[in-house]
This record gives sequence, C-alpha cells and structure tokens, in this order.
Amino acid sequence: MTAAIANDCIEHADDPFACADMLIAYSPVIGEYGLIVHDGGASTVTIRHCPWCGAKLAESQRERWFDELEALGFDDPLSQDIPQEYRSAAWRSKKEA
Repeated sequence: MTAAIANDCIEHADDPFACADMLIAYSPVIGEYGLIVHDGGASTVTIRHCPWCGAKLAESQRERWFDELEALGFDDPLSQDIPQEYRSAAWRSKKEA
C-alpha cells in the first residue's frame, strides 16, 4: 500500500486528488485508507482490505478521533480550531504508548 499512496506525479504533486493515476488515499491523522473518487473533489470510499492482495488494513481511528475531540469539548472538529496534536498522527502515538 505504501507504493499505492506515493504521489510521484510531477504535474499534480500538490494535489493527489487531481491526478487520475492516483487510486488510493491515506489519512495519517485517522489511519484510514480510501479509494479516491475522481469527481473534482476530495472524496474517498473507505476500504478495510488491500485491493490487490486482500490483506486486512489497520483499523481506522476515525471514531476514536471524533470521540476524543468531543470529550475535549469540540462538537464540530472539522471546522473548529482543534489542538495541533489532533491535526497529525501525533495524537495516536501519544495515546497508544
């Protein structure tokens, strides 16, 4: 999967969603893989298994991310100014340690 999420496209280096050759997106914040929907936006369809070999992918941390932010008082974290650690995978490392 590492090779599938690597964006080697010079023309679309800053936006993998604009490149028709990019098929898989990965969100390090929530540890989630998705198939890119090439509709002009940044939509994905979440996947739980590798589309090439069928191996189970790591469990998404989406629900945990929302739950932890809700516990901190953020009811709409996508539009609120959330703590910096929750903008990267840092929150997962800290909590899993």
